[in-house]
Amino acid sequence: MASDQITLEALGERMANATPQAAALALKVVSVQPGDAAMALPSNPALVGDPETGVLAGGAVTTLLDHVCGLAVSSKVMGAGTIGAIATLDLRIDYMRAAIPGREIIARAHCYHVTHSIAFVRAAAFDDHDEADPVATAQAAFALSSGGETR
Repeated sequence: MASDQITLEALGERMANATPQAAALALKVVSVQPGDAAMALPSNPALVGDPETGVLAGGAVTTLLDHVCGLAVSSKVMGAGTIGAIATLDLRIDYMRAAIPGREIIARAHCYHVTHSIAFVRAAAFDDHDEADPVATAQAAFALSSGGETR
């Protein structure tokens, strides 16, 4: 539905702009559908972790993955009733290789299972839009709350 898409897009923009860390990193929403999300981390010399190689700091990739996972969860549970805050319970990241210096990083997440109080997500981050060669992968669990109480 068009109205649902507008709501999902607004949700994505809020995740990218209303969270100070995401805004500082200039995270951008690439796409959002119920249970699926993609966000981008633009190249930024201020985020280089190793000045000799120009490789991006791992913390920036961690933030990108956490936010895209949260967006995937939020977009999945949005239509399932009133959801209050979601919180990261567990975020496991496997760094596969260094990101190519100067390249945008894209992360895609899929919320694959939701219980009454926990949502489960998988994600991958990649550069050069090459999903077959990820920079990092993630597996996460998020707590769901409704009106301040755990659902």
